[in-house]
Amino acid sequence: MKLETTAADFSDEQKRYLEGFMSGLQVGRVGRLAGSAAAPAGKADPEPIGPDAAGFKAQDRIIASGKKLADQEKFKREEHPFDAYSRLKEQALTNAPPTPADNFRWRYYGLFYVAPNQTSYMCRLRIPNGILKHWQFAGVADLAERFGGGYSHITTRANIQIREIPPKHTVALLEGIQDIGLCSRGSGADNIRNVTGTPTAGIDPQELIDTREYAREWHYHILNDRSLTGLPRKFNVAFDGAGKIAVLEDTNDIAFAAVAVKDGFGVDAGVWFRLGIGGITGHRDFAKDTGIIVKPEDATKVADAIVRVFVDTGDRTNRLKARLKYVLDSMGVEKFLIAVEDKLGRKLVRAPTDAIAVRPKFDRMAHIGIHAQKQPELNWIGVVLPVGKLTCDQMRGLAKIAQDLGDGDIRLTVWQNLLISGVRNENVALAIAAIEKLGLAVQASQIRAGLIACTGNAGCKFAASDTKRHAAEIGDWCETRVAIETPLNIHLTGCHHSCAQHYISDIGLLAAKVPAGSDDDTVEGYHLYAGGGFGPDADIGQEVYRDVKAEDAPKTVEQLLKAYLTNRASADETFLTFSRRHDGEALRKLAEAEATP
Repeated sequence: MKLETTAADFSDEQKRYLEGFMSGLQVGRVGRLAGSAAAPAGKADPEPIGPDAAGFKAQDRIIASGKKLADQEKFKREEHPFDAYSRLKEQALTNAPPTPADNFRWRYYGLFYVAPNQTSYMCRLRIPNGILKHWQFAGVADLAERFGGGYSHITTRANIQIREIPPKHTVALLEGIQDIGLCSRGSGADNIRNVTGTPTAGIDPQELIDTREYAREWHYHILNDRSLTGLPRKFNVAFDGAGKIAVLEDTNDIAFAAVAVKDGFGVDAGVWFRLGIGGITGHRDFAKDTGIIVKPEDATKVADAIVRVFVDTGDRTNRLKARLKYVLDSMGVEKFLIAVEDKLGRKLVRAPTDAIAVRPKFDRMAHIGIHAQKQPELNWIGVVLPVGKLTCDQMRGLAKIAQDLGDGDIRLTVWQNLLISGVRNENVALAIAAIEKLGLAVQASQIRAGLIACTGNAGCKFAASDTKRHAAEIGDWCETRVAIETPLNIHLTGCHHSCAQHYISDIGLLAAKVPAGSDDDTVEGYHLYAGGGFGPDADIGQEVYRDVKAEDAPKTVEQLLKAYLTNRASADETFLTFSRRHDGEALRKLAEAEATP
């Protein structure tokens, strides 16, 4: 407010007083403005508010303790990825690659810049329970052809990846994905990743519960609550309905496994989810059974509380120790669960082991071939995908088969393949013929059916070897040389992230740069493990070979498989049982005895 005076109103002395008074007010005003930009020493910063507050408070506690935030935490603090979409659009207009900070931020949209392996992006979708409609699957093919490399990969999280996307096509691709009713939001970086569930949900004759509605509820809960994007690290959740095909729920941060609770144990009899937490097999740990059971309709509430405790307590200084497992290792499972109950506002339900009925067994080949559904006269057909790769023409062809001969659904599995469901008995032969016309198959040897590989260094900067090519070479070599009659999993993973779950397979190969000779040169190769398992057989494989050259991997696997056939206790003994009867050194010696002169 301006004070207007006249000479008639005040004396000269009074005028000088007023001038000094107004100058003092102005100086005070400037000081207050400066204080609002940078608070005086000793004055606390304003309390964070809004949907990102919990993450900021967790960061503030780290800073107050004198520790330094990881770079990724700084990137999120400087600018939340979901506030930077306009800059992604600017980069698309100029076909510009991202800065390191933006390379992290764009993963919140499902975009991964994979240089130097490829000067392009990979886009990972979000498909709850791994089930989508035929027209969506065909739509993804069209997008991959128009904006990517003309192919897709089916992943070990029952998901789809599109690769070789130039920066100029990123925005068009993201918006095209949304046009067909899908999304990629939150499928990378420090987010809750794609929600997996039983691929045969609703059609499986042995399932205890249809997981689709619970996976869907959790999927939309994540998408519509920004406060669940402030995690210290990525987070995985899986729902297993006890169907024939394993979901590998115990490799997830939260594992909901359907169980039948018997009467007489103080809780309602019926189907519940048994809760496991902290699975991360790349770090050699399965989800810990908490002894807690959750009503299916409460699964989202319980998962929400677990995630929020993780937001508060996860490590934000060391990315290698930032997963939920390390929170549990630090504070203990029981103390963590008490914190979850506090967030939830009530006690969790506990049930003794005796209250849980034995779960139906997996069929390790149910993801391949023809299998009767619980609906009369209907079948699902498991299609073999060579290490998870599909051309766009094959995708459109499979979508057409699902539309014409099935129920219209495409069901992805964690075994890097897909199912076409709802095929009537009289149409099975026709569907198989159509699948084979696409250059695909519905039958595979035990070796081929369980062969899984991550992207490898053809498209991932972390990978040390070309895993998909080497997996194909192992399959080609061993399939004609070793007659395996029992289910077998051979998994190749390119780095310590273990996207292909090498530790839990019968034979697992972890990529490494191995010595090439007497000098310091290295070549692509692997460390080989054996005896890993999942579900009731859950265990981490033991090292058998170290530094196997990639060119020697097919013969090494062949010799190990022949050692099994020669030395197994009976024709019924599985490779898993055989490998666990011996230590790594003994297995190596048995395999070396099978080497041809």
